[in-house]
Amino acid sequence: MGRGVMMTVSEREARRVLEAARPPDWSGPSFAKELYLGRLRIDLLHPRPEPDRAAERSAARFLERLRAFCATEIDGGLVEREARIPDEVINGLRRIGAFGMRIPEEYGGLGLGHVHYHRALALVGSASPAVGALLSAHQSIGVPRPLELFGTDEQRRAFLPRCAGGAISAFLLAEPDVGSDAARLATTAVRDGDDYVLDGVKLWTTNGVIAELLLVMASVPDHGITAFVVEAASPGITVEHRSAFMGLRGIENGVTRFHRVRVPAAHRIGAEGEGLRIALATLTTGRLALPALGVGAGKWCLKIAREWSRARVQWGKPIAEHEAVGAKVSFIAATTFALEAVVDLTGELADEGRADIRIEAALAKLYGGEMACRMADELVQLRGGRGFETAASLAARGERGVPAEQLLRDLRINRIVEGGSEILRLLIAREAVDAHLRVAGGLVDPDASLTRKRRAATAAGSFYARWLPSLTTGRGHLPLSYGDFHISRHPNLAAHLRYVERGARKLARATFYGMSRWQGRMDAKQRFLGRVVDIGAELFAMTAACVHAERLRTRADHGREAYQLADAFCRQARVRVDDLFPLLWHNTDATDHAVAASVIAADHTWLEEGIVDPSTDGPWIADASPGPAVKADVRRTVP
Repeated sequence: MGRGVMMTVSEREARRVLEAARPPDWSGPSFAKELYLGRLRIDLLHPRPEPDRAAERSAARFLERLRAFCATEIDGGLVEREARIPDEVINGLRRIGAFGMRIPEEYGGLGLGHVHYHRALALVGSASPAVGALLSAHQSIGVPRPLELFGTDEQRRAFLPRCAGGAISAFLLAEPDVGSDAARLATTAVRDGDDYVLDGVKLWTTNGVIAELLLVMASVPDHGITAFVVEAASPGITVEHRSAFMGLRGIENGVTRFHRVRVPAAHRIGAEGEGLRIALATLTTGRLALPALGVGAGKWCLKIAREWSRARVQWGKPIAEHEAVGAKVSFIAATTFALEAVVDLTGELADEGRADIRIEAALAKLYGGEMACRMADELVQLRGGRGFETAASLAARGERGVPAEQLLRDLRINRIVEGGSEILRLLIAREAVDAHLRVAGGLVDPDASLTRKRRAATAAGSFYARWLPSLTTGRGHLPLSYGDFHISRHPNLAAHLRYVERGARKLARATFYGMSRWQGRMDAKQRFLGRVVDIGAELFAMTAACVHAERLRTRADHGREAYQLADAFCRQARVRVDDLFPLLWHNTDATDHAVAASVIAADHTWLEEGIVDPSTDGPWIADASPGPAVKADVRRTVP
């Protein structure tokens, strides 16, 4: 909205809207939920069921076609230089069915499960991260997934075959003045007979510049956020700007204005007011696309690190033999293995449909985004000056054009998009303490009545009388526990699982102590909660790595090598966890908060002297007042 009519929402109201969109109950068991409660439920993950062989063969055939297409038809360097994906590439992806990978076969799609879909994204993303983003935005968070989950039969028949055939879709939620705070959504949808009339401006509409179908979130007066499928060619829709970014230069992302756009009521997904719930449910599995792309990036980092560190000789031997460089190679290899384990495992759980994976998927996205960026950064460092030099410049002077710096730029968005790391930590923390809030929430709720507080006290006493004693000791203290992972002539992964079990109980105790200490102020302790989440993420990744290694061993698929990588990853992760636990209580949080307050109060502007600011003039947030477009439409049509 315009600066003079900016929508303001209280913190309490924003939390209420988000809380109302959460699933009211857990739809199934959750390994990660149990982990944060101090219980290592390895039985929920191991042993893994055997895959459907027919589905495996069908997916393998598609992946081979896709691999051939990526190798011969996608020129990642061209996409980077021209900042656009050629029409020929998009049409080629349409021909092989890539836009319908996750769409059921009955609607013209390939019907791939999450596991093979993620492998396809990793493959495409290795050829061009921008092409990977195009496909993932289309079917992970675009029109197909919410229709599959919440659409009517008529809506599915109308739109899913089009999406499978390559009618590109986009997801429109963010606005110039609205990011994660969806309660402040300013785009409106007003009912008018058999239609709704949409007005507003959407920002960062990935695929929005070339999309044929739009999934739009808009606020229906007196009902709340609602989801709509909108034809992108509808009168009143203008793509006012194509955004340019530090990475992913080929993505078609921009600003879309809606001015009195009529949308049939039949195109509304779900009921009025259910839009945020639909968006959150879509993102649960949709977020897995980003760590899947991170897996592909890690595999490429590993290939380049291996080849370069063997070819580059310094001080009389290949740099791989120098300990400082070898540590980077080991980190990339071990982290790639663990990240693939996390993505495969979470994808399998999503395909099985028995578990509630809202925490696991968010952890995969958070951990994948952070660790993929670290791997790319380590590769740039390992390559030295050549890591900072562009691939085009390297090739122009006669060397292999390795786009390491481009990968670092391309991956950086994964820590921001679909829930920035800081926001995701808070969302995960909310889910992780759900059991506590269910029994003791009334004790810390400032609006709770005395009656509710008394009931909460009774319930909390009963719950904690049973739960707290369970945190004192467990299988992690038994030297022979988790024997399935202690294999002769293999690294001892059982010892790492015992560490995870002990760590989970220690983490649960710390969480309880934090809640007891801060009570109603707990939600303001964002860095404490973030560290709790990060510890849990490491423990989850360790477990996934061990389970993945044992599965590969039982299938005689590089089992010994997998055990070596899992062992290396767990040892590295244990160091990180051992560093994080003390930081829960011994940190600079209070000092940092005080300094930040002083900076914001302009107490330290003297420190900013001695520079010039190259920023251009203009408002921090663009005017998004509703009304007709005043800029030319830059929408691109892909025939």
